[in-house]
Amino acid sequence: MISQMNDIAIIKELHLPSFPKGVVSYRWLHIVSNGIGQPILVPIMVAKGEKDGPTVGLTAVVHGNELNGMSVIQRFFNSVELEKLSGTVVGIPVVNVPSLLVGERRFTDGQDLNRIMPGKRNGNTSDVYAHRVVQRMIAKFDYLLDLHTASFGRVNSYYIRADLSSKIAYDLARIQNPQIILNAPPADGTLRGAAADLGIQSITIEVGDPDRFQKGMIRSGLTGVFNTLSFLKMYTNEIKHDDEEPVVCDKSYWIYTASGGVLQIHVGLVEEVKKGQLIATLRDVFGRTVEEYLAPENGIVIGKSVNPIAQTGSRIIHLGIM
Repeated sequence: MISQMNDIAIIKELHLPSFPKGVVSYRWLHIVSNGIGQPILVPIMVAKGEKDGPTVGLTAVVHGNELNGMSVIQRFFNSVELEKLSGTVVGIPVVNVPSLLVGERRFTDGQDLNRIMPGKRNGNTSDVYAHRVVQRMIAKFDYLLDLHTASFGRVNSYYIRADLSSKIAYDLARIQNPQIILNAPPADGTLRGAAADLGIQSITIEVGDPDRFQKGMIRSGLTGVFNTLSFLKMYTNEIKHDDEEPVVCDKSYWIYTASGGVLQIHVGLVEEVKKGQLIATLRDVFGRTVEEYLAPENGIVIGKSVNPIAQTGSRIIHLGIM
């Protein structure tokens, strides 16, 4: 049964055959209810071409502070030319509605939604929410582009996480025109991993920094979406290629502080570093050097901390190994 809210229908599950062709449709999906029984509604956008084809899902704000991906999805649906589209594109501009509303990265019970996917049918608050996200929305897709950003106090390059043992995932990664592609088989608990377990080809797109809208990052993400549709023969535009080839990393890891203090990082995003190069200095509150951190091996800076106040065990840089 469909009811109305602000002229947008409320549904309980995404049933794509019921959506009309040749138009962009909007729905609210009632996923769970809050403590006084009010529905928590997830926004859904569906663009359906006149011709049949695959279904591509675009998701953003799995973490409540990741805004760039939301803007990528909004701009896609505002600019798509439906006469050029075959198949269906589903946009979920905000997956984690409760956390967005309170300005928090994690879900309201403290859990990271991108570590507990696909959730549980009969679990705690976050488990049920995650389960319904996957079963009522994600399971309907053939392909998934999951848009993320860095976390609090950190910044990211424009990079892709993908399982490079899959040729289609590798191709999807390259046509996003990223600065870096990281070989990252989907870890247990991620939305990308839950999608992969359902046979959905998926990649994670890291679109910059949290809590802000970055025009350049959003523009890059939007180009990647249109490139994806062209690559899948769902859209008649030509693929736009960057002049520079992305750096492909086989693995990556974070480097952490061993003590606490005031952290100064000496390297920038996408900077290639050499083994033994000074990457950061940690000073005490009096300004005296406590530790100097050197690159443990050759690599490239995928992301880094921007918070100078570093407790013991704070992140310094995310180092990709080519």
